Amino acid sequence: MTSNLAGSPIAVGIDGSRSALRAAAWAADEAARRNVPLRLLHAVMVPTFAYAGGIAPPDSFFAELDDAGRGYLAEAEAEVRRGHPNLAVECGLRHEYPAPALIDASAETGMLVLGSRGRGGFTGLLAGSTAVTLAAHGHCPVAVVRGASTDDVPPTEGSVVVGVDGSPASEAAVALAFEEASLRGAPLIAAHTWTDYTSDVDYAMARMALIDMDQVETEQEAMLAERLAGWQEKYPDVAVQRVIARDHPAHFLLEQATAAQLLVVGSRGRGGFTGLLLGSTSQALIHHAACPLLIARPDAAS
Repeated sequence: MTSNLAGSPIAVGIDGSRSALRAAAWAADEAARRNVPLRLLHAVMVPTFAYAGGIAPPDSFFAELDDAGRGYLAEAEAEVRRGHPNLAVECGLRHEYPAPALIDASAETGMLVLGSRGRGGFTGLLAGSTAVTLAAHGHCPVAVVRGASTDDVPPTEGSVVVGVDGSPASEAAVALAFEEASLRGAPLIAAHTWTDYTSDVDYAMARMALIDMDQVETEQEAMLAERLAGWQEKYPDVAVQRVIARDHPAHFLLEQATAAQLLVVGSRGRGGFTGLLLGSTSQALIHHAACPLLIARPDAAS
């Protein structure tokens, strides 16, 4: 299984916010590493319920929205050109709701990149179900670009961290994480949680139930090594550190990613990462990771 991103352009959602500009700069770095084009996309749609008395706004209203969108795209392209003057950049303006527009665009791209918060055409893009929708229904990996806070520039140094649990989505995440680590010349931390018994009391109760926790931990360590073995042979240039803990997945991944430049996870998990992108766990990763989050999909790998 490989990430299958070679030659595919990278797309980024643009809405005029500072967060989108940082996402564009990050996406440009990624496109330059892979020697692929960058697509800057802006989408705008006025809902019909916003029409007062059922009367549509004049054409000049939509023309102003288009002008604003083209301005956002021009600003983002200028930001990209400052760091990558020779990068192939395409700009696209769509009359469509942002989430469907980006999902459609993801069918023709190798990676879809979003800022950590937006405005205008992408207002509330990463709030609640919309980010999960993009991760669940997009046709390629989805990156959410952020730093230690939503106003910080994303880190460019440190390890790549990947969550591993043996699920198909996790396999895709491992493939993508090794590729990213190799491209960046960064070490890789492979993180796995094998139980939610996080307290000494929980652990003691599990032992009383005749669960051989030491044996389970040994088996989990062997599983993690097995999941990584083939990839370590394919990417001998990547130094790998395996870490296993009795912890909640979100807490452990956020802790491991504190000094990382990228956190990679699968779109769905099992075992230690069950429901990784559902509910509170996904919100924690999307809103609190101290580095960009890259979400891999099993059907985006081959």
